[in-house]
Amino acid sequence: MSLVTDSPVHSSSSDDFAAFLDAELDSKSSDSSPNEEGAKGEFDSDSSDSSTNEEAENDSDTENQRIKRSRVEKLENLEDPKRSTSNGSLEQNLGASSSKDACIHPGSFGDMCILCGQKLNEETGVTFGYIHKGLRLGNDEIMRLRNTDVKNLLCHKKLYLVLDLDHTLLNSTQLMHMTLEEEYLKSQIDSLQDVSNGSLFMLDFMHMMTKLRPFVRTFLKEASQMFEMYIYTMGDRAYALEMAKLLDPRREYFNARVISRDDGTQRNQKGLDIVLGQESAVLILDDTETAWTKHKDNLILMERYHFFASSCHQFGFNCKSLSELKSDESDSDGALASVLKVLRKIHHMFFDELVDNLDGRDVRQVLKTVRKDVLKGCKIVFSRVFPTQFQAENHHLWKMAEQLGATCSRELDPSVTHVVSQKLGPRSLVGL
Repeated sequence: MSLVTDSPVHSSSSDDFAAFLDAELDSKSSDSSPNEEGAKGEFDSDSSDSSTNEEAENDSDTENQRIKRSRVEKLENLEDPKRSTSNGSLEQNLGASSSKDACIHPGSFGDMCILCGQKLNEETGVTFGYIHKGLRLGNDEIMRLRNTDVKNLLCHKKLYLVLDLDHTLLNSTQLMHMTLEEEYLKSQIDSLQDVSNGSLFMLDFMHMMTKLRPFVRTFLKEASQMFEMYIYTMGDRAYALEMAKLLDPRREYFNARVISRDDGTQRNQKGLDIVLGQESAVLILDDTETAWTKHKDNLILMERYHFFASSCHQFGFNCKSLSELKSDESDSDGALASVLKVLRKIHHMFFDELVDNLDGRDVRQVLKTVRKDVLKGCKIVFSRVFPTQFQAENHHLWKMAEQLGATCSRELDPSVTHVVSQKLGPRSLVGL
C-alpha cells in the first residue's frame, strides 16, 4: 500500500500511520512469507526433524529481516517523502548502525518497535489506538509528527478542528426512551443505504435513533476547506464509528481521525495529547466546557442541540423537546451556521491579518481577540448574584463577561448597559 505524504489536504500524520501499519503489520499481509502457516506449524511441532526445522528457521529469519528492512524504508519515507530508498542499505537510510541498540524506538506496535522490530519490555509514550490498535508513540516522535504536520497544514492555509458529537453535531436517543409524542418519528426515518441525503436515522442494531443537527453537512463541507478535522466523543468507539459513517459516509472529512472515550488518557476528560496537531493550531467545538479543563483557551462552547425528549430530561429541562414540538433549529440561523461564521473569521485573521511569522502564530490568541468582540461596549452590573462576602472579581461569571469584552462593575451608574440579577426587584433596577 503506498503512502501519500506530500499533501496534508489528502493525508495527515494519523492517516499515514494507519495506512503504513495496515500495510506492514497485518499478519496476513501479502508481504508475508508464502509458507507462513507452515512455519507457524513448525514452531508448534516437536523437533524430530532438526535439519528441516533449522532450514525453515533460517528462511524465516531471512524473511523477517526483509520485512523489517521494508518497514524501516517506509518509515524513513514517511519522515521525508523526497528521500529515495532505492539504493540502499538499512545503514544508509538510518544514518547510523543497523543494530537494534542504535534504534531510539520512536513507537511500538504491541510490544514491537515500529522502526527496528525489537521486542520492548516496557510501554512508554501515548497510545494512539484510534489510528491503529496497539500503536504507541514516544513523546519525541509525537513532537516530530506534530511539527511536520503543522508546517504542511499551515502551508495549505489550514488549521485543526476537533468536533464533539452529541449535542454539537447531532442528538441520539435510545428507542426505549422515546415518548409517545415522538412515535411519529419512526415513520419519517431516512434510509441507511444512502445516508448522504438524510438527517434522521434508526439504528436498530444499536436500539437507537439519531438526528443530525440542521446545516451539519454544509458545515462539514465548508469547514473542511479551512481545517483538518477530528471527531472526539465521550461515547464508546463503536458508537463513534457509526456516527462518523452518518456524518461522513464517503470518508472525506475524518478518515481515521475518530477519537472515543476508549482512546483518552484521563477518565471523563478530553485532551489534545492524543491529537496529532500542535495546540497552537487547534480549535475545539464542544457543548461541555468541563470536558476540556486543560484546553479552555482552544474551546468554542456550543449551544446544546436538544432534539429528543431524553436529551432535555438528561440536562434537567422540564419542557417539550424540538421533536415533541415537531420543530427544529434553523438551517440558516442555527448554531452550526453561526459558529461557521466565527470559524471563518478566526481563519481569516490567523492567515490574512497577523503580520508575524506563520510558525509563531497561535490560534488561541486569535480566539481571545474574537471573544472580546462579543460584549464589546457593554458595561455589566451583577445584582444579587454573588454572596455578600464573595470577591466578585473572582466569580466565573465576572471573568467570563470580561473575556467576552465587557466591563464589569458592582455599582450602578449611567454608563451601565446591562444588569444581571437572580431576581427582578426594585434594588436591581435602581438608577436605570
